[in-house]
Amino acid sequence: MTTKQWYQALFENYGRTYESECYVHGTVGECDFIERELGGDTSKTILDIGCGTGRHAVELARRGWRVTGIDLSESMLAVAKEKAAAEGVTIDFRRCDARDLPFKGEFDAAIMLCEGAFPLMETDEMNYQILQNAARALRPGGTFIFTTLNGLFPLFHSVKDFLKSAAAENDAANNSPSFGSHSFDLMTFRDHSTATFTDDDGNSIELTSNERYYVPSEITWLLKSLGFSRIDIFGAKLGAYSRDDKLTTEDFEMLVVAR
Repeated sequence: MTTKQWYQALFENYGRTYESECYVHGTVGECDFIERELGGDTSKTILDIGCGTGRHAVELARRGWRVTGIDLSESMLAVAKEKAAAEGVTIDFRRCDARDLPFKGEFDAAIMLCEGAFPLMETDEMNYQILQNAARALRPGGTFIFTTLNGLFPLFHSVKDFLKSAAAENDAANNSPSFGSHSFDLMTFRDHSTATFTDDDGNSIELTSNERYYVPSEITWLLKSLGFSRIDIFGAKLGAYSRDDKLTTEDFEMLVVAR
């Protein structure tokens, strides 16, 4: 029997709980940025990789964009479909693994926000597969917008303290994870931590995560190897993505726009 990875176990029954997390409340501002980057042309098609509960996909579809959303979790997709139905929008939601997408040259843009697949994979090769598939899904001249963990942050800050602080801010919802053991490996730029979550049925689940942080030069090189000619990297401010935000060591995430 194949052992489930931590991200599969977490999102297996977490769709409704996810909706109350503190970091999901910047959707409108983030979609404003996406629209600006795509020139407001709603005839363009968008692929949302790791769409989760569809918060960006539904908001963009509500504004008239044509969106396809893929995710590995049936639980998350079920919530996404309910939200789309409630808003009266049509979105092509599919259960797909971002490492094995069926698309080739079909989309004008791809988005992958809030660690929606990349960089959660257990190996660097798997993470690279996700970038490859995103590039393959785009038409020539397509735009790829994604966020990922900023490798400059843990060189100057404690990731454990940051996560505990974020969880404390989310305490009002009574669903914040509690963090146990934690280590950051400077040789691999991987963060290993143990956290206890409560799923949609109220069950307590302890998971050991393994997440890869990337420095800007790595992201630039990886994307250039896939044919992207222009790569811009910024600080990722929740709900307020902007080209005016220069990436710094204070940013937990980086925002990448590649063409």
